[in-house]
Amino acid sequence: MKRTIFLAVAMSVAAAVCGFAADNGMAPVGSSVYTANDLVWHDEFDGKSLNMNDWNFEFHRPGWVNSELQSYDDSAENTYVKDGCLVIQPLKKGNSYTSGRVNTMNKHNFKYGRFEARLKVPKGQGFLPAFWMMPANEGLYGQWPKCGEIDIMEVLGHQTNTQYATLHFGEPHTMKQKTFVSSGKDFASDFHVFACEWEPGEIRFYVDGKHFFTENKWFTKRQGGAKVPYPAPYNQPFYIILNVAVGGTWPGNPNASTKFDERAQMVVDYVRVYQKKQYNENVSKPGSNIKLRDPDASGNYAVNANFAKAESMSDGKGWDFLLFGTGKGSASISNGELVIKQQTPGDLEYSVQVVQPNIPLQEGCKYHYKFDARADAKREIRAAITAPNCNWIRYLQDTKVTVGPEKKTYEFDFVMEEDTDPTARLEFNLGMLGSTATVYISNVSITKVK
Repeated sequence: MKRTIFLAVAMSVAAAVCGFAADNGMAPVGSSVYTANDLVWHDEFDGKSLNMNDWNFEFHRPGWVNSELQSYDDSAENTYVKDGCLVIQPLKKGNSYTSGRVNTMNKHNFKYGRFEARLKVPKGQGFLPAFWMMPANEGLYGQWPKCGEIDIMEVLGHQTNTQYATLHFGEPHTMKQKTFVSSGKDFASDFHVFACEWEPGEIRFYVDGKHFFTENKWFTKRQGGAKVPYPAPYNQPFYIILNVAVGGTWPGNPNASTKFDERAQMVVDYVRVYQKKQYNENVSKPGSNIKLRDPDASGNYAVNANFAKAESMSDGKGWDFLLFGTGKGSASISNGELVIKQQTPGDLEYSVQVVQPNIPLQEGCKYHYKFDARADAKREIRAAITAPNCNWIRYLQDTKVTVGPEKKTYEFDFVMEEDTDPTARLEFNLGMLGSTATVYISNVSITKVK
């Protein structure tokens, strides 16, 4: 237990260092659901070394995930306890990097509760500290992301006034994320309390007692199978992880300004877990009150007119023509056909594309997607139905079809297994297919079967 300081004049100074917590009674910061009596496990890091009855070291080589540069080991240079705090210190050694990553797997696994840590993050380009959770049995529903992930705190080292809370889940991978921006001292210059309250059917996130994010809609399914009943995957034991990554696809790599001294440290004052004696797991996935637009008289949700030229949106009433990367081309409507002229193959799958936004799809319904297509010469195009507002998941996977001088009809059936989405998007992608033959598309139709 950390010592208790009662002198008011000492509180403002002591609260900024390890060895003192503003909530002396170990009451959770800002919670209206949990109290000090619900505390079931904590580590105040008051010993001389990390308690290995509580924690495990992780060992990973550089590039293990996300193109990160560090190796994780158990070096006392990278992970140690000092002055009532856990310190994770990334280091640069020549052209290589080392850091620390510890977890409570199979020593302290938890199903539901409030998970809280008071800590200070590193500052510098390329650092990514994290306080997060993974399932103890990652194979129960399948490997990541089907298993689920709870990221309570992530802060980019070059943007230390913003913290990210994220849920990863699903097959296909789906991410729900929100940020909290500090209005006072940033997360590197002072200690802050990060917390998550995870209960059946709802997960809430807090910074310094301020609630900023609630999520209750998620899903998962086993590879090639149907969805697992809600609230999977967040209905199984998870464990806690603390680490500092160096470099990678999200934070970017360190540069000349990055210092590997005390500014690189993640300093953790405490980790605490609160749980109720029991939870009601008889929960249902929240329904959707989204109003979906009606189809036309034939039952078709697609619109075959009002083509918008160039790279402007068509206010959701027709087709859009988009160019990316090295893609060059043009599009128009002629004689009832969508005509796509392509000048270059493009360096991206979506270098040349036509899309139609705001297609309403309802969870649990079966749809029939159909279009006619031809081309000046034999070539391929890609058809897909995507979710631009839901992490770009695919309701209909990118599918190559071969088209030629003879007009043919192409048809697909699919079930909308994800949440109801009024803003799905039809896509035809022509990039990176080795051809610039002009493509003609007509009679696009998407109808609800049942």
